[in-house]
Amino acid sequence: MTLHNGILSRRSILRGLGVSVCLPMLDAIQCSGRAMAASTAAGTAVAPPKRMAFLFVPNGVHLPDWTPKSEGYGFELPYILQPLEALRDDFCVLTGLAHDKGRANGDGPGDHARSASVFLTGAQPRKTDGANIRSGISVDQVAAQAIGSQTRFASLELGIERGQNAGNCDSGYSCAYSSNISWGGEATPLGKEVNPRSVFERLFAGGTPTQVDESQQRRMYLRKSVLDFVAEDARRLQHALGHNDRRKLDEYLTGVRQIEQRIERAEQATAADLGDVEVDYPVPSGIPAEYRDHVRLMCDMIVLAFQTDSTRVATMMLANAGSNRPYREIGVPDGHHDLSHHGGDAAKHAKIRKINHFHIEQLAYLLMRLKSIPEGEGTLLDHTMLCYGSGLGDGDRHNHDNLPVLLAGRGGGAIDPGRHIRYPDETPMCNLFVSMLESMGVPVDSHGDSTGSLRGLKVS
Repeated sequence: MTLHNGILSRRSILRGLGVSVCLPMLDAIQCSGRAMAASTAAGTAVAPPKRMAFLFVPNGVHLPDWTPKSEGYGFELPYILQPLEALRDDFCVLTGLAHDKGRANGDGPGDHARSASVFLTGAQPRKTDGANIRSGISVDQVAAQAIGSQTRFASLELGIERGQNAGNCDSGYSCAYSSNISWGGEATPLGKEVNPRSVFERLFAGGTPTQVDESQQRRMYLRKSVLDFVAEDARRLQHALGHNDRRKLDEYLTGVRQIEQRIERAEQATAADLGDVEVDYPVPSGIPAEYRDHVRLMCDMIVLAFQTDSTRVATMMLANAGSNRPYREIGVPDGHHDLSHHGGDAAKHAKIRKINHFHIEQLAYLLMRLKSIPEGEGTLLDHTMLCYGSGLGDGDRHNHDNLPVLLAGRGGGAIDPGRHIRYPDETPMCNLFVSMLESMGVPVDSHGDSTGSLRGLKVS
């Protein structure tokens, strides 16, 4: 690894046999091409790239403990959102958004499956459990198809629960609808990766397929880190960098190693360590037994991918639509889906909001990780738009209006966070997606059932 006139390419990487470690944003890195030329001529710095991410949670939420009572700035955080206290100036709560195409519209039951398939597409799914599935392209893939060539990976699709694209998972709807939120086209669901090891290897793979496989096998056998394979390249680079960049690079590489070690510990877990979890949800090798650990490792994969500009588009399903996962780690042994059919029972309400609060704790972890990484004049979170929510409002009512939606980050200046924004009832959620695409530099006439862009995300 060498510098040319003190400048590294934005896509500079550390290389080893079958290993490719992308660099984070360093002072010595400048964008190339027209953007750098124009910036140099104007005497200004090139702005960091913008990213977008989407996190899906199933079964709706307990809305009375989700929705702030006041609008605008300075609202009191309701119980479910309290884990975000330290981040209250970094997100907006959006109330009043709806997904009309998540409703039956003549197709009968199956709201859970529709809630996932419509979440990012805004398209009515065809009711079938056969091969003739049909939905629509999802907003993340609209962005990926437009800007994906600028990064190593056009997009990253992650999840916590495995899914399948065949069979009947909800009242005659294919499992493809329940298991996926990313769609490359109306008949093309994009399967998610649930194994942190597989995502890690994908992010740090380099060389030919044979070299990548050989590297992984050697590292496993010798118990070596990916960083051991790029150590020589890293040492050369460290000597060529300034003090601030050396510190940044050291912190980044330390973080990569810590994540790798957490994955290794998960792989070493025995069946005895899994306890009852193994009965309810079989845990493959490489996936932590604890749900919290699993989610946070996947969050770290998103952070690494964004930090190294390996992709600018990511999605993650915290569970599949209609998931009946128990949450014993927080004292809720009941299945989530079963609880969502609460029938007004106060005891079930208490458990649902506890699950919702737990999910927000994981979101807070991701946002704090993004916020902890300086980039340009701000942080990685400042240059990201992250949409968190569900395709259902209340799991018992199976309604698709007044959806629980949270938008975090500043999108590089496109969003003024820290507010509760209440929109008129039945405002299409796809209006939000149109605005997000426009902020990413991907102008579109419409998306799904949108009626325009979503006003009010920027105060002035």
